[in-house]
Amino acid sequence: MPQIKIRLRPNGPLVIESTEPLATQIEIVDHNGAAFTIPANKPVVALCRCGHSANKPFCDGAHKNCGFLAQELAPPPPPPVAPT
Repeated sequence: MPQIKIRLRPNGPLVIESTEPLATQIEIVDHNGAAFTIPANKPVVALCRCGHSANKPFCDGAHKNCGFLAQELAPPPPPPVAPT
């Protein structure tokens, strides 16, 4: 079974990665439900977070020139519970 991972790039896009082409696994739709075309053999797609891409919802690298900053980190796991 293919594994899909969504990775947040520092000061950049959301990167959707898979072990197989994404077009067969996910669908990206607009608010009306119309689908965006995902290239058939692409296992990676980058989605814009800065709002400046000329190719929304996909990233075109505009974040590099617009001052976009975002470096979210996942919270640390909770400490283990001591046995009672």
